[in-house]
Amino acid sequence: MRITEAAQRLGTSARMLRYRDLLGLLPPVREPGPGRRVAAIMPPAARPPASRAAAGDGARRPAPRHRRFTEDDLAAAALALGIERQHDISPAALAFGLRVLTEPAVRAEVAELGRRVGRIPPLPARALEFEKERALRLLSLAPPARPGQDQSAGRRAARIAGSVVSARDDSYRSGSR
Repeated sequence: MRITEAAQRLGTSARMLRYRDLLGLLPPVREPGPGRRVAAIMPPAARPPASRAAAGDGARRPAPRHRRFTEDDLAAAALALGIERQHDISPAALAFGLRVLTEPAVRAEVAELGRRVGRIPPLPARALEFEKERALRLLSLAPPARPGQDQSAGRRAARIAGSVVSARDDSYRSGSR
């Protein structure tokens, strides 16, 4: 379907759909249609040198066809609109969120900012928390010491329980259950 029909079905304008497309909030356009050259839809800076020269010497390019929206495109746009409304954010903020999720360098910079402003705990504290949680989990598996029982027996039971949990964790991580 064309952009005007897609916009009407989504309750937005064609201009906003184009804007969301520029931000990367819509799935990329699929393969070019028959008779359509890829160079015709690429921005001039991204074109291979040969096609730039051909386009600049007066050679006629076929007019780019308009994007056709599929049901999957509409579903992605509707999901983006829902997220924007639910969290009261702009399309640009949502696009940046996607960028943080997909680009490791940007993710690292945002995480560092989060640590500096105190919204993310520092790395060593997070590692200590993991170890603390693991120790507490292992202690909860050890049977309680009975009165009159040798304390070394309780320690032995905790060691055995810890090795069972460790072996189970290792098999879970390797995928061999």
